[in-house]
Amino acid sequence: MTSIHIKLTMTYDPLKVAAQLERIVMKDDARKYYRFRADRWYGGIATADCVGCPLRCVFCWSGFPRDRPKEAGEFHTPEDVFDHLDLIAQKRGFEQLRVSGNEPTLGREHLLEVLKLVDQTDYSFILETSGILIDADYAESLSIFKNVHVRVSLKGATSEEFSMLTGATPESFELQLNALTHCLDASVSVHPSAMLSFSPQENIQKLLDRLDEFQPHLSKRLEAEYVIMYPNVKKRLKAAGVKPRMAYAPSGVPLELI
Repeated sequence: MTSIHIKLTMTYDPLKVAAQLERIVMKDDARKYYRFRADRWYGGIATADCVGCPLRCVFCWSGFPRDRPKEAGEFHTPEDVFDHLDLIAQKRGFEQLRVSGNEPTLGREHLLEVLKLVDQTDYSFILETSGILIDADYAESLSIFKNVHVRVSLKGATSEEFSMLTGATPESFELQLNALTHCLDASVSVHPSAMLSFSPQENIQKLLDRLDEFQPHLSKRLEAEYVIMYPNVKKRLKAAGVKPRMAYAPSGVPLELI
């Protein structure tokens, strides 16, 4: 059985890791979460931070909850999650909700139950995901919700960058791109983002060209992501021997990226 504590020098299949993780972070209809909070992104959003991710990104800001899923967090039902988010949103006047911190699409039925509750309100839900688990069937399940927008966060601009940044097999990058096409085919509201801190311009152009093959002018909707140098991120990058071409201090993120 593949260890959850994967070394970045090894390549691994993120789908196999996801299957192992679901046995850890799910219990019946409940999933592990480690905090609920108000956050500044998207102009203000109520956030539930979940436990567990099938990717081991060297730039990831999530520490203990990603790396120690057995010990981190507590189990919450979909109703618990929605109630926490609703309370935060009402107190802060937010109109948007999300699950973040790790990979929200783990525990598919749990997520869909959360989305059903959101769909009965006027809130918008931002589904931030690597897309690794979004196949055609998953995308069809998401398409029934009117209040959901999917943000597929690509880990690099090419398969080689993806593998360098995540430690996963290079071909797994195609799972991320496939998630975009599945959402587009199912008429799910979606846009791509990409971690570009490590990408030379020629690789960025390759990605832009590929996106336009999926849908004309999709490249114009690409959201650029850059590393935020939190202390634990600095440690991860140093340990991996990876240096970003562009990065920001936590207090120096430009307003247009928030």
